[in-house]
Amino acid sequence: MVVIKLSRVGKRSKPAYRLIVLDRTKDPWGTFLENLGNYNPRSKELNLNVDRIKYWLGKGAQPSNTVHNMFVSKGLIEAKKKRVSRVSKHRKEKLAEKEKLALKNAEKPTETAPANA
Repeated sequence: MVVIKLSRVGKRSKPAYRLIVLDRTKDPWGTFLENLGNYNPRSKELNLNVDRIKYWLGKGAQPSNTVHNMFVSKGLIEAKKKRVSRVSKHRKEKLAEKEKLALKNAEKPTETAPANA
């Protein structure tokens, strides 16, 4: 299966990404079929070769989740954005506890001191 994904290039603290097409099993830092554009996360600059992207999508290439979200933002694909980051089990448990405490505190009636007039 052919995929469209990001490949990191650039210096140690200055990332930049190429938007490439390659086989799913290949290394994104090795050889690829075609370079479709680039993305600079520091300046939020995104350069895309739109006609070639539409060509590859027409041939059945699947974009990665991050690339899919970029295409939705640019209007190349009509779809919902996909969830990219995951929450660990430990973090989910902490969030659930926090939510329970918030519900408990919301249910408690607030006591006000009587005003002396």
